[in-house]
Amino acid sequence: MLLSLSQWLLAMYPEDLGFLRVFQYLTFRAVMAALTSLLIGLAFGPWVIRRLTEMKVGQPIREYGVAAHLGKRGTPTMGGVLVLIGIGVATLLWFDWTNRFVWVVMLVTVGFGVIGWVDDWRKVVNKDPEGMRSREKFFWQTLIGVVAALYLAFSVSETSNLRVLELFLRWVGSGFSNDLPPRADLMVPFFKTVSYPLGVFGFIFLTWFVIVGASNAVNFTDGLDGLAIMPVVMVGATLGVFAYVVGNSVFSRYLLFPYIPGAGELLVFCAAMAGAGLSFLWFNANPAQVFMGDVGALSLGGALGTIAVITRQEILLGVMGGVFVAEALSVMLQVGWFKFTKKRYGVGRRIFLMAPLHHHFEKKGWAETQVVVRFWIITMLLCFVGLASLKLR
Repeated sequence: MLLSLSQWLLAMYPEDLGFLRVFQYLTFRAVMAALTSLLIGLAFGPWVIRRLTEMKVGQPIREYGVAAHLGKRGTPTMGGVLVLIGIGVATLLWFDWTNRFVWVVMLVTVGFGVIGWVDDWRKVVNKDPEGMRSREKFFWQTLIGVVAALYLAFSVSETSNLRVLELFLRWVGSGFSNDLPPRADLMVPFFKTVSYPLGVFGFIFLTWFVIVGASNAVNFTDGLDGLAIMPVVMVGATLGVFAYVVGNSVFSRYLLFPYIPGAGELLVFCAAMAGAGLSFLWFNANPAQVFMGDVGALSLGGALGTIAVITRQEILLGVMGGVFVAEALSVMLQVGWFKFTKKRYGVGRRIFLMAPLHHHFEKKGWAETQVVVRFWIITMLLCFVGLASLKLR
């Protein structure tokens, strides 16, 4: 919005308002988006916490969970709305409204946020710690993920929505046989020329898997004070760097990345997410005054997955988000092994003391803050690995 306003004022008064040209610089708008979302979160955080407390949206705690967590019962949840407000306001103020990629990411973020809101609301109102049932939640996640995948399959290589529609109709008319350009291939990090063509259906499946998988992985990670939000900030900021590179014709050519026009504008969204995440951490640090809830975890995970797809860094998201991957795999392995052994031996057995993985380490005797900080350190190192792939190719 401010970019369009500055362009209009410059057209009217080019000599008197020349300083407004600074709004044309993507890096300036990204920094301002981060500061805006950070200040919004810090300013409105206490008010949001009070409102959530007045609404009695206290977090229910599972009785079979870690005993030390029982004291957290009643702490306001659904604090992810604070993060979403910061991201939404800051992004709308500072990004180029004509950029279709940012709108896609924002729509996915809001869509998954609505799913999380309903899930949290059921937990609070119905006093049901399980919230929305897995099958129902997965259906809506899949619907949003597939719609986003269909659009992105044809928009990564095009610059207008009309052209995207034309390609989609041509694909349908051809009997679903059209291929995608090389820039839509699956890129392998640390290799200059290694990539794998996916085809339209392959691209759609991978996009759905990354978006839905990242959303649920972040949600599994959100179990300790500050555990999920800081890795989201670090991974999101790193993806912002990749968005800037692939959206710049000079940098992308020099670093041997596919040039994706318009992707650079995602840097504004990533910066806003980083600022909003840091402001939320101010209130979510141990002992937490508010929990993020599914409304925040699902939406932020979906945003990370969508950005990774647009920037063609799906594999690298799995590397940098290794903590998220480990948390999700621990749940899948625990549930799968328990069901298998119960069917085979009549008694379910467990691989971990408790899943997700962070609870396993708590059961091993790690303090909550130890688990959180060590997982932060791991994520930071993995993000450094991801940044190294910019040049080590």
